[in-house]
Amino acid sequence: MTGTLERSSVQSDRRRFPGLLPHRMLLWRRPVWWQEIAIVAFGYWLYTLGCRAIPAEAALAHRHGLAIQHLQQKLGLSWEPSFNRFVAAHEWLAQTMDYYYATMHFIVTPVVLVWLFSRRAHLYRGARTVIVATTLIGLLGFYLYPTAPPRLLPGLGYVDTALKFHTWGSLADPDIAKHSNQFAAMPSLHMAWAIWCGLSIFAAARHVAVRIVGLLYPLATLAVIVGTANHFILDAVGGAALVGLGFAVQWAMSGHGAYVDVRTPESAGTP
Repeated sequence: MTGTLERSSVQSDRRRFPGLLPHRMLLWRRPVWWQEIAIVAFGYWLYTLGCRAIPAEAALAHRHGLAIQHLQQKLGLSWEPSFNRFVAAHEWLAQTMDYYYATMHFIVTPVVLVWLFSRRAHLYRGARTVIVATTLIGLLGFYLYPTAPPRLLPGLGYVDTALKFHTWGSLADPDIAKHSNQFAAMPSLHMAWAIWCGLSIFAAARHVAVRIVGLLYPLATLAVIVGTANHFILDAVGGAALVGLGFAVQWAMSGHGAYVDVRTPESAGTP
């Protein structure tokens, strides 16, 4: 009986997809800080280089934005302008959301990465691969489907809250806007990064309260990107699909989930 179970286990290991990376790269080893900084910096360099290379096709981006708005109306999501106008009618709320939109993804995402690296090293590499893949695939999406955000589509009833209240550091600032891609609304990287942060916190945190906060973060981000008219709901759906592709890339490379404990040889598959 024992021999049968052992043979069954070996056969199961052989059937399991081992991942595209060489086996030696999948064995557990503690991540090295300077290597991880280099990987993240290289990914960010590719992202900024790609953003500058994407042509600012305003007419095409506006047509895509209008097409998304039309599809949302068919899907019964026509409440977005009303929510945006409600936010714009309350300056304290609009300012809070504007600063959240301009800063939180640049703060929370690196903090989660550093926390995983220092406190959850056995989960770090898988999670890092997901966020890098998500970002680079998103860049391809911006190139293939440039999309104007709701705030840049006149006649639809949206209010650009950052422009109305002159929020510092926002894309409404001409000095900032000229160094950024104004037509990168679909898919929403804000939403994709927030979902990645929320899932990483939920998977790696030990305290229930912290895990709940992790799940609330992408929900708050969804309210912000819609309330400030920086994204459509469907842009957020695109961001969710984007992070799903990031997880798929990580699985294809490693043969296991992003949040699997890789400190045992078995978790990395068989040679």
